[in-house]
Amino acid sequence: MKGPALLLAGIVLFSLLDANSKLLSGQYGVGQVIFLRYAVLVPAFLAARAIRPGFGGPLGTRRPWLHAVRILAMMISASSFFLAFRRLPLAEGYLVFFTAPFLTLALSALILREPVPRAAWGWCLAGFGGVLLAVAPKLGGGGGPLSGYLAVFIGTIAFAVSQTVNRRLRDEPGLVGVVLWPGLVGLLVFGPMAALDWVPAPPLDLARLGLNGVLAGSAVVLTAAAYRHADAARLGPYGFVALPVSVGLDLGLWGVAPDPATLLGGAVVVFACVMSERARRAETAPLAAARQPAPP
Repeated sequence: MKGPALLLAGIVLFSLLDANSKLLSGQYGVGQVIFLRYAVLVPAFLAARAIRPGFGGPLGTRRPWLHAVRILAMMISASSFFLAFRRLPLAEGYLVFFTAPFLTLALSALILREPVPRAAWGWCLAGFGGVLLAVAPKLGGGGGPLSGYLAVFIGTIAFAVSQTVNRRLRDEPGLVGVVLWPGLVGLLVFGPMAALDWVPAPPLDLARLGLNGVLAGSAVVLTAAAYRHADAARLGPYGFVALPVSVGLDLGLWGVAPDPATLLGGAVVVFACVMSERARRAETAPLAAARQPAPP
């Protein structure tokens, strides 16, 4: 259960990150919010490396192009989710995000050649159907929500790419590739954007902007570590835990309750998650038993 536990913790932190960013999005632009996220994360990592030489692992890599793909995906994901949650309640955005397990499974099967149990395909498709059930009635509601759904779907594709690369790079030690290099690129990419629409922030807002760096760094590290301990078929359904977390945040912070379509679609998604895990256990139990040594 180490992989699922790490992923669950990472998803909860990502949910808190998105909620905090949504609270800030009314006053600050995407460039400023994400730039300050990395402006906290990178110095914190470098300080830890100065205190403990070698912290985070080696600076070099044998697969720079894979790291470049992951960094690009992380930049697209961060900006897309920020723009999406300006327009959408968290729960509705996360229902679209729940297509990520399906996309990650597809990428893992096509690119990494990982075996995917048939039951995992079936139940992830059922979960995808739950997303469509919840989102379809809202697509005719005007340009604003539609642009929000499009933004979160683009972010979801990028997230699935980054998770697939995490799985491919699971044998590379350290945190440099998932924290330092993306952070430095993020400063270069979002710094000019931040300068164009910079808004002076009071101390409390500065603290919340800085908190994003802690939340983002911790979430990225936890999710990357999860894919080093388990494959996509094992971890995919656990992403659905973001649904109850996002519903709770919507209610607690904005007083927004999910509508019937969201609840129904969410119920389908959660049911698919539970059944996928049960099917996976049923399929892997005979193999695990066969590996046990025979009694003397």
